Order: sequence, then structure tokens, then C-alpha cells
Amino acid sequence: MTKSVSVDTKSTQEKEKDGEEHIQKENEMVFHLEDDPKYRISAVGRWLENTAGKVIGDADIYFLHVMTGQRCESAWSCLAGFSEQNEKSAEKWDTLCWRIGELENLEQIVCDEKRVEL
Repeated sequence: MTKSVSVDTKSTQEKEKDGEEHIQKENEMVFHLEDDPKYRISAVGRWLENTAGKVIGDADIYFLHVMTGQRCESAWSCLAGFSEQNEKSAEKWDTLCWRIGELENLEQIVCDEKRVEL
């Protein structure tokens, strides 16, 4: 199975920090199984950039729970309290979470809006 990513840049707004102008950026990416897109988990990245486009500090990366939309710290925690009725569906969710967890440079992928296939 291949994992695909779709991207949606949600918003930007200007902010000031230490008297210098910064831009707050937010991006949401949707990870899904290519062969069955209904298995999807959203990741959100928030970060600050200076006017030259350089990232200031670390990005805040988190996931959205598949049922409630609440903030989760890992792809696996997006499934807390959620269960599938059959083993095949549960296996697909596990595969998706495992592949997201194995991604190197998740912060860069989310912030740079890159497509990734495994």
C-alpha cells in the first residue's frame, strides 16, 4: 500500500514579536491510504516566519482526532476511543498510523507542503 498526502494551507496572519514583524503560518495536511482514501488522518503545523521567510523557532506539529477533531500528539492517539467493526479496517488504520510514524522530518513535510509516498 502507498500512503499519499494532500495539502491545504489554511491561513496566515501577521504578528509582532520582540518589535520585529513575523508571519504566523498554519498548514493542514491530510495523510491517507492511496488504495482507500477514507482512511485519513490530518496533521497540522503552526510556526512563525520572519519577513525574509525564515522559520523562527520550532513548528508546533499535531494531529486531529478522527472522530472529535481534538488535538492529538501522535497519529496513534487520533484513534483513541475509536474502534472498527472488522479486522481489515483496523489493519488499515494501523498501517496508516505506522507509516506516518515512520516518516522522517515530519515537521518539514507538514510545513513545506510536500507530497510523500511510501
